Amino acid sequence: MANETSREQMNIVVVGHVDHGKSTVIGRLLTDTGSLPEGKLEQVKATCERNSKPFEYAFMLDALKDEQAQGITIDSARCFFKSKKRNYIIIDAPGHIEFLKNMISGAARAEAAVLVIDAKEGIQENSRRHGYMVSMLGIKQVVIAVNKMDLINYDQVRFESIVKDFTAFLKNVNIVPRAFVPISAREGALLIEKSPNMPWYTKLSLLDTIDSFELEKPPEDKPFRFPVQDIYKFTAMGDDRRIVAGRVESGTISVGSDVVFLPSGKKSSIKAVEGFNIPEKSKAVSGESTGFTLNTQIYIRPAEVMCSAGEQLPLVTSLFRANVFWMGHQPMIKNKKYKLKLATAQTPVWLVEIKNVLDASELSSVANKDVIERHDVAECIFQTFKPIAVDLASDFPATGRFVIVDNYEIAGGGIVLDTMGVENKLLEDHIAAREKNWERSAITTGMRWGRFGQRSTLVLIAGEMNTGKIKVAKALEQELFNNGRLTYYLGVSNTLLGIDSDMKVQGERAEYIRRLGEIAHLFTDAGLILIATVSDLDDYELDVLSKLNKPNDVLIVNIGEKRLSPNKVDLELPVNPDAVQAVAEITALLQKRNVLVEYYL
Repeated sequence: MANETSREQMNIVVVGHVDHGKSTVIGRLLTDTGSLPEGKLEQVKATCERNSKPFEYAFMLDALKDEQAQGITIDSARCFFKSKKRNYIIIDAPGHIEFLKNMISGAARAEAAVLVIDAKEGIQENSRRHGYMVSMLGIKQVVIAVNKMDLINYDQVRFESIVKDFTAFLKNVNIVPRAFVPISAREGALLIEKSPNMPWYTKLSLLDTIDSFELEKPPEDKPFRFPVQDIYKFTAMGDDRRIVAGRVESGTISVGSDVVFLPSGKKSSIKAVEGFNIPEKSKAVSGESTGFTLNTQIYIRPAEVMCSAGEQLPLVTSLFRANVFWMGHQPMIKNKKYKLKLATAQTPVWLVEIKNVLDASELSSVANKDVIERHDVAECIFQTFKPIAVDLASDFPATGRFVIVDNYEIAGGGIVLDTMGVENKLLEDHIAAREKNWERSAITTGMRWGRFGQRSTLVLIAGEMNTGKIKVAKALEQELFNNGRLTYYLGVSNTLLGIDSDMKVQGERAEYIRRLGEIAHLFTDAGLILIATVSDLDDYELDVLSKLNKPNDVLIVNIGEKRLSPNKVDLELPVNPDAVQAVAEITALLQKRNVLVEYYL
């Protein structure tokens, strides 16, 4: 029993046209590898004889009586067989909606695929559709079983013609098959052993080809991935720990290891592995929910992914290519804001391009479609509001698979296929369109500078809540106003913009940042010095605000903990600073930056 449980196990999916012998292939593999329950073969043969039906190896697989009556597989099923090398779980795939949904979501994840083609009928439209489906699911290890060779008298020329034509098609959908194997499932030719009827085929049998597939590494042997769920800070009884909490999705990490957090890129090292009421530990492994303290205190947010600095790292992107299975009642449409959930990250996401759509119920492919209908599988380009850390789903499922939320309901699931950079295409397109259509006043920026004696600027005061930001902002506005400056403190931003500035829901947070940037652009375009406070501002949000406010400047004052990169902050102030001193330092900086061209004393 110990030897049996320690054997390798692989999930494979078998696809093919309903009449091309897919179920016969599976049934014959079960039979010829001795994987059937004792007496099952005799039982099925006796049932066929009793019902005056010819025996079919497909009946080994079919579990439902009405399936045997119809002679087709109408539901997905799982069965098991074993070779000398490993155990296999076969995911028998009719290719319908539930299978695709499960494959996209990861409920039935295959590491390899067998695609069955009828040698006599040749390549059918469904053969291409199934090839396209395998490609969309990101399965890289594929063998093509050219079945029913007995019906064409084991003709080598016919086989090689199918190989040539289907290889060309598969190349277009980014599949390089491991092999094409000519077989006769009914006769058992080349499934397990060599066939005397095909001496011209000298390569591996179907089973040996399947055995040649590489098993996916177990999670503990992969690079370390730790999506951050939360950060817990302690203050009671002198406990100043800051614990980074979450679940280890893959790999292992030890005390003293150097780590990097993505997408921020911040670095530290592991001081201790933490847990509730547990003995002291020196390392954490895949599957454990745990916490860590760090040697260097850095500010990070939930949704970061902690990784081992010396290993393969995730990809940081805000533009990526993915396959998505859509289950929403309303179609998925371009340029509508949705919410993406990937590991612990939650961020607004937009569908920017639909490359191909596969109708899951019909297995038909449609190009240049404008929307993704319910039960469609589509290859798409997505844009997130800010960069996220992802992996390709084929490498790291936990950080490569995602769900999409529409109106508070999960409406789709997807897998990341490729990343395309960190540029915010939607933001850039929006700014370009805004500038193109903006009817500028005849009063130029230079004329306003000359009249007002100041350069329009957005003064952002950032920091945690309750650190004195508002007090400083109001005092600064009062000082500038008393000295004849055109200035405005956007103190009603919480109401004016419709949400709290420290809103935890990231979708609303993104909208707040966008609105603040647009309002800042209006005020600074009019020549004012606009003062605003933002809690928990990060580097990327600052970049968005700066781009939206262009061509006018942004001056950053940070109060308290250093959460922004040092090169992005113009002035650092302590928590709850003296307002008079803080205003003096800010105005001195405004003078130095020539924002206050001629300061009135």
